[in-house]
Amino acid sequence: MNDLARKLSQILGPQGWLTGEDMAGYSRDWLNRYGQTPLGVARPASSQDVAAVVTTCHEAGVPVTPQGGNTSLCGGAVLGQPGGVLISLTRMGKIGQPDHAAGTVEVEAGVVLATLHENLQQHELIFPLHLGAEGSAQIGGLIGTNAGGSHALRYGMMHDLVLGLEVVLPDGRIWNGMRAVQKDNAGYALRGLFCGAEGTLGIVTRAVLKLYPAPRARMTALLALPDINALLAFGTRLRAQAGEFISGLEFFCDFGLEMALNHVHGLEFPLETRSPWYLLVEMTAGSKLVPLEQIFEEALTAGMEAGEVLDGVLAMNETQRAAIWRLREEQPEGQRLEGAQLKHDISVPPGRLVGFIEQAAQICETVLPGVRLNPFGHLGDGNTHYNLTPPVGQDSFGDLGPRFSRELGQLATTLSGSFAAEHGLGRAKVALADQLRSPVERELMADIKAGIDPKNILNPGAVLQIR
Repeated sequence: MNDLARKLSQILGPQGWLTGEDMAGYSRDWLNRYGQTPLGVARPASSQDVAAVVTTCHEAGVPVTPQGGNTSLCGGAVLGQPGGVLISLTRMGKIGQPDHAAGTVEVEAGVVLATLHENLQQHELIFPLHLGAEGSAQIGGLIGTNAGGSHALRYGMMHDLVLGLEVVLPDGRIWNGMRAVQKDNAGYALRGLFCGAEGTLGIVTRAVLKLYPAPRARMTALLALPDINALLAFGTRLRAQAGEFISGLEFFCDFGLEMALNHVHGLEFPLETRSPWYLLVEMTAGSKLVPLEQIFEEALTAGMEAGEVLDGVLAMNETQRAAIWRLREEQPEGQRLEGAQLKHDISVPPGRLVGFIEQAAQICETVLPGVRLNPFGHLGDGNTHYNLTPPVGQDSFGDLGPRFSRELGQLATTLSGSFAAEHGLGRAKVALADQLRSPVERELMADIKAGIDPKNILNPGAVLQIR
């Protein structure tokens, strides 16, 4: 091990090889639930550096785990066993010149999402992925987890926004798939293997991303709704009348709002009255000639006449728009500050979302009477972050966490959905995947892993438990 550390230190130099106390910020996951002490943290500055590190570790038989912004909620970006090497991509943050004609940009894996957003403003372009952790999440990690976020309804998941990839394979070879074209049917779509693989098949070092023109018209509103059925009914109505312009359709409940207002500084509630459910609507267009507010107001009027909407407010400027979005984005932080919580990342077909939320409430009440429920998420694609807080007066869930995950995951599976919508499996959900996905599916994934990484060098224990 000392010999390996010496070799890696020589490859990377003092800026690129961290040991001892310098590893503290890398060794544990964001929720402080997973992580083992690494031999060291490699901080490569180029794809060639990554390849050299992986080659050296492969020859020594030492596992390697790639890490981006370390915002994973499932423990997939830290070591599952001590003594391996963490590869942090933080020093690889180059952003290329956008290609306006193609609508693409080349970036390195360590680019922070918020930095990319800021960079593209001067070019009047957008990369349409948005999520709460965008101030620290990196492009490589977003690809590795196939991130979704609040605009997936219109623009898709991360795999829909990636045209080309450069990937370091488990033996240190570099696959250059940096082809900036939408149509490329020359064999297997290899880039798809690495979107969502969580660093178990290869380490993404560069990517070609799809861009879109910056919106020239925008409408943002917060609506109050009387019940969960009204939420789905108005969402369906709005999609029918304005589908191609909807870029965000986010929902949350009054309990989640209460926790955010109580614990997060600077939040303001803009409506006159509280209600059981809320819907954040954002519509955008590439032309100022599109009458977004008129389109929205026609749907809103019909929704209010049908009793689907109780109240609403439109953002009149960017400050008000940001304040409305904060009410949705600070839901996780509000619940974290409330105390103990259990997080579940569920997706079902949008038409079955009401059924899931109603049946899930019954399951949770049976498992732990009085448990407090905070479903929020993405109405348009059926993804709900079904988070739980213990009953009033309790400060933990005891040993009930696995039972909640299993029963809620089984319900989602029964409804043709998924127990891992956009956060991935990491280490937290491997056993659940073994229980809820067919043996054929898991065996097929294991065959792919064995074919690409026969020594099980890359991120062992994440996504699949190789026995």
